[in-house]
Amino acid sequence: MILLLISISKSFGAIIDNLDLNKGVITLMYHRFGEYKYPSTNIKSETFIEHIKEINNSEIEFIEFKKFEEVIKTGIKKNYLLLTIDDAFESFYLNAWPVLKEKKIPFVLFVSTREIGKYGYMTWDQIREIEANNLVTIGNHSHSHEYLVDWKDDRIKSDLNKSIMLFEKELGYSPTIFSYPFGEYSSNLKKIVKDLNFNFAFGQHSGVIDMSKDFLELPRFPINEKYGELKRFISILKTLPFPYEKIIPENRYLKIHDNPPLVKIKFFKDLVNIKNINCYSNEGNIWRKSDINFVNENELEILLKDKFKSERGRINCSLKEKTGKWRWLGIQYVVAEY
Repeated sequence: MILLLISISKSFGAIIDNLDLNKGVITLMYHRFGEYKYPSTNIKSETFIEHIKEINNSEIEFIEFKKFEEVIKTGIKKNYLLLTIDDAFESFYLNAWPVLKEKKIPFVLFVSTREIGKYGYMTWDQIREIEANNLVTIGNHSHSHEYLVDWKDDRIKSDLNKSIMLFEKELGYSPTIFSYPFGEYSSNLKKIVKDLNFNFAFGQHSGVIDMSKDFLELPRFPINEKYGELKRFISILKTLPFPYEKIIPENRYLKIHDNPPLVKIKFFKDLVNIKNINCYSNEGNIWRKSDINFVNENELEILLKDKFKSERGRINCSLKEKTGKWRWLGIQYVVAEY
């Protein structure tokens, strides 16, 4: 085990006191269960059961959100798995909730309040039933689940305040954790989320959570029919955290004059041997290996040759350790104009 003592002030009040390079929180994101018409957001029920078995067969422990909040601030001493479900589809209630309840597996359910009670979604009574279980944490997923990053500030605040009022009306409180719709966020949206007293916010960029991560842009591994195949899932469970100090540009929202961005990743000095890193991006709407340049021993430039030509620009960097396990760092940009 490698234990490094660091004293670094992070945004939003996180202070790193100790960081174990081999311990982190793998966070999974699911949506639909057994809804085969929607393969991009669905997982087959039998595959979900296999996922649960693989987690239980590993050395990874399911973690309640209350415990997650504790270890992310005080120190992650073992490997954990945080299970999250977005959107509160009825298929979750029918096909996954009975399994999780029987096996006493904790999870977070992120709810978009506008859709509750509509066809294909859970009702408030069902949410209250689930919320009564002390293993379950309810999170906010906005009111409308629209592309908030494209909106003006007043409209964003109005949407989020609607969800806050509905939670207070239906549950008696408003959650303090948030999931960005589509995993999309900008510096501006992060500030609004912070100002509305959310303590943690999750995206859809892949990676393992460690104490160096910004509490308002926490990574998750999206799981669906394509990316939930068992071989890949087992590889996710073996992924290690990839700590970093800063990613530039910090704003993940790209206007036309910002595309392609000059991406720099500043790592903590002498923390990880980044010389073996490889990065790939979907620049030009084609996944390809990116050119990289070491500014110094702990700072890396990713030299994109082409613009991002789809709504989301993605960069994934990985580093293989001698143990055979991989460190993984995902970045997602929202492309306003392409």
